[in-house]
Amino acid sequence: MTTPAIAITGLGLVTAAGVGVEASWRGVCGGASAARRDPTLAGLAVDISCTVPGFSAGKHVGRRSALMHDRFVQLAIAAAREAVADSGLDPRTWDGARVGVVIGCGLGGVATWEKQHRALLDKGPDAVSALLIPTLVPNMVAGHLSMEFAATGPNFVTATACASGATAIGAALDLLRDDRCDVVLAGGSEAGVSPLIVTGFAQMGALSRRLSEPQAASRPFDVDRDGFVIGEGSGVLVLERAADAVARGATIRAKVAGYGASADAYHMTAPDPDGTGVLRAIGTALEAAGVTPDDVDHVNAHGTSTPLNDATEAKVLAKLMGTRPAVTSTKGVVGHALGAAGAIEAAFTALAVETATVPPTANLVNQDPAVELDVVAGGPRERRVDVAISNSFGFGGQNAVLVFTSP
Repeated sequence: MTTPAIAITGLGLVTAAGVGVEASWRGVCGGASAARRDPTLAGLAVDISCTVPGFSAGKHVGRRSALMHDRFVQLAIAAAREAVADSGLDPRTWDGARVGVVIGCGLGGVATWEKQHRALLDKGPDAVSALLIPTLVPNMVAGHLSMEFAATGPNFVTATACASGATAIGAALDLLRDDRCDVVLAGGSEAGVSPLIVTGFAQMGALSRRLSEPQAASRPFDVDRDGFVIGEGSGVLVLERAADAVARGATIRAKVAGYGASADAYHMTAPDPDGTGVLRAIGTALEAAGVTPDDVDHVNAHGTSTPLNDATEAKVLAKLMGTRPAVTSTKGVVGHALGAAGAIEAAFTALAVETATVPPTANLVNQDPAVELDVVAGGPRERRVDVAISNSFGFGGQNAVLVFTSP
C-alpha cells in the first residue's frame, strides 16, 4: 500500500569531505578519497581513517562543548544546526511538543570511554569524570539535540549497526505519518575512529590493508577491493509532511517516499550470500513508495569496499534492476561512518535527486566482472533522478532501505 511522502526541508552534513552540505557535496562529486594515515592510530595494524577536516568543537559547537559532549554529539549538533537553519523553521516559535528527534548511532562515546578507562587504570577511581556515563551513552545525542532545539516530542536513538542512520529516518516517517509529530530531526552520528574500535575491525579482517596508498584504499565494487576505511561524521534531515511544508512555503529538497527493513537471520557479520533479506527490504520500500524497480534512476549503494558485501549487494541490484539505475558508493570518498553512514548517504541521495547529479565511486579502476551494474566512476554524471534508493546494511543482518523521489 502506498503511503504519503514526507518532505525533506532541511539538510545538514559533517563528513570527511568537509563541514557543511556544500563542502560535503562538492567533495563527493569531486571523487577524491578523504582517507589519510591517521597519527592517532600510529602503531596499529591499520592506521588509515577518514576524519572530518578542520572540525573544532569550540568553533562549530561552542566553548563549553569540550566539557559536555563526546565528539559524536558535537558532530550531530553541528549538522543539526545547519539542517534546521536550512529548513527555515524557528525553534523559538515552533510547538516543541510536536517536534521529534530520532538519531542513529552504533557506538556512542568511544573516545570518552577509552580516555576515562585509561584514567581509571593509571590514576584510580577518583580520576574518573562524574560525567562519564552521560557523555558516552548513545541516547545522549538525541537528548542534547532536544535541549538545543527545545524539541520535547518523541526522542530516541536507533542502533542497527551500520544501518542505524537509515533506520532512524524510517522511524521518523512513522512518527509523521501517525501524526505524533509535525517535524522530526532525523539522521545519524558517529565518531568511532579510536584505537580500540579500529583494532577490533582490523582483527576481523574488515579493514583495507592498503597502507601504502591510503587514498586508494576504499574502492567499492573494484576487483581489488580488500576492506573498508573507517570514517566519522553526521547527517541530519529535517522531515515534515509534504502538505505542511507546502502550506508554509518551504523549499522541498526531495521527498522520502518509502522505507523497508528486514533481517537476514544468517550470520553475525557476513551478509546472506543469497541476499534474501536485502531483496525483501528493497521490495518493501519500493512498494511503500508506490514505484517499481524499473522506476529507479539511481542507487546510493551500501558499497563498503569489502569483498562479500559488495558482491551480495551487486547481485541483488542486478537481479532487481539490471543496469538501468546509475549506481554509486560515496564511501569511496568519505569512508564508512558506521552508524552515521545511512543518514549521510540519505542526504547525498536527496542531493542527487535535487541536483540531477550522481557522484562517482572513488577509486573504481577495474570494476569487478561479477558486478553487473552501471557503477558511476571517473566523475559525476548528470542525470535526471526522479526515483532513487539508498541501501544500508548492518552487522547482525539488519537491513534498511529508503526511497527518495523528486518534489
